[in-house]
Amino acid sequence: MDTVAELTLIRHGESLANVAFAEARARGLSDHGLTGRDADIELSSLGWKQAARLGHWLAALPDHRRPEVVVCSPYVRARQTWLRAAETAAQSGVDHPTAAVDHRLCDRLMGDLELLTPAMIAQRFPAESALLSAEGEFSYRPPGGESFGDIAGRLAAVLTDLNAQHAGRRVLLVAHDAVIVVMRHLIEGLSFDEIAVIVAAAPVANTSITRYDGTDGGLTLMEFAVTPHFASGEVEHAFVGR
Repeated sequence: MDTVAELTLIRHGESLANVAFAEARARGLSDHGLTGRDADIELSSLGWKQAARLGHWLAALPDHRRPEVVVCSPYVRARQTWLRAAETAAQSGVDHPTAAVDHRLCDRLMGDLELLTPAMIAQRFPAESALLSAEGEFSYRPPGGESFGDIAGRLAAVLTDLNAQHAGRRVLLVAHDAVIVVMRHLIEGLSFDEIAVIVAAAPVANTSITRYDGTDGGLTLMEFAVTPHFASGEVEHAFVGR
């Protein structure tokens, strides 16, 4: 076998930025009050709860479905998600691997537009806002940042390494919505226009689970952005491109 046996992709739990962006949008605010680096944004209180529920879901998996390798984005919110999930599973008597960190699994790099809402971009960088509208979310490259094609470049290398180093093993990645949709682009050969239609119908919610089966020698999508561990009516901050 020259591929992983199973590849599971999990988005981090709800973050403080998810909350701030949603509140600013809902209230029509020109600023969300966040400071610092995107990489240092932590989970919200709901995000911690989502991660714990994810841990209960992991603990309930049968032996043949439990991850053998875990790799995490370096961002705080992703590492916190795995830490709480693994701790919760361990409390149920089910241990999971310590996560390795791969910096290539980071969220989309936004450069000069880091942690800015669309309203903030329009106010501070009107030319970039116009360019974003003209080129579209997936093609646009912010100054000092990445287009989705750029993300595909680094994630293609991740896939190559995972298949080479962990062929025949079950691998779980904890990362970001942008990582998950670009993995679909790479694995399934979907265009970004097709991806846009998919995520409009099935948003990539916080701690949602996307799973590929690799036992036939290729990766076949089994589930996309499912949330079997969510409480009824739970708020979801889904994929919005940043």
